[in-house]
Amino acid sequence: MAEKFDNLEEHLEKFVENIRQMGIIVSDFQPSSQTGLNQKLNYMITGLQDIEKCRQQLHEINVPLEAFEYIDQGRNPQLYTKECLERALAKNEQVKGKIDTMTKFKSPLISELGKVFPEEMTKYKAIHGDDPPS
Repeated sequence: MAEKFDNLEEHLEKFVENIRQMGIIVSDFQPSSQTGLNQKLNYMITGLQDIEKCRQQLHEINVPLEAFEYIDQGRNPQLYTKECLERALAKNEQVKGKIDTMTKFKSPLISELGKVFPEEMTKYKAIHGDDPPS
């Protein structure tokens, strides 16, 4: 998979360099540079075709739209990944806290339910075990 990305990166770098050179030719256009410009235009077309071939090899890659928004805003897309991980860690801590709270609540709940509904709790303990987890 890495070689596909490397191949795409190489084609993109060549394409960008060709566009840069074409910009130089166009900015100081002389009739004598028409042949060079035509050659650069042909390279651009070939470059787009090469990029399209690479794209077809990477069709299974999905990039979140938010990552593109980061790029459009001039931000590093790796910040998107970092922020996603930070949100996941925060959510994980929150869920862990809820699990811990529910675990602590289970023992007193079973105890109190045993006082109010002794027969039902005897059946419950027979099915789930006598000792509630602490």
